[in-house]
Amino acid sequence: MTPASRKPGQGPEPSGRAEDRATYVISVAAELSGMHAQTLRTYDRLGLVTPARTSGGGRRYSSSDVELLREIQRLSQEEGVNLAGIKRIIELTREVDELRARIDEASRRPGGDPDRSGSTTALVVWQPRRGRRTP
Repeated sequence: MTPASRKPGQGPEPSGRAEDRATYVISVAAELSGMHAQTLRTYDRLGLVTPARTSGGGRRYSSSDVELLREIQRLSQEEGVNLAGIKRIIELTREVDELRARIDEASRRPGGDPDRSGSTTALVVWQPRRGRRTP
């Protein structure tokens, strides 16, 4: 199968590894994830998993999409998380991954200067006071 092109915001870019470039039609992705094709359509409509699309509009699922489908199923069935909660977990996980990538990139720059303007950006961590509680 040929890799489908992804639009920005439609999930991670393929890493170049063969398993990340492979794409699957919805029936194969459903079988690999242990779900029904209609469930995959619903998850796409809800924004939980956004597969690439062919020029004709057909869905093409990557290996990472299939892994995400399995994680959604695990969160739902084993952890009892509802779909709104799962969507939020996915969003937060992606945000953390993006922030980690930005931190890694910034740490590789000379002087650790994340914005290259000469000023250093500090990370401020808020911690609640220990001891007395205010009413």
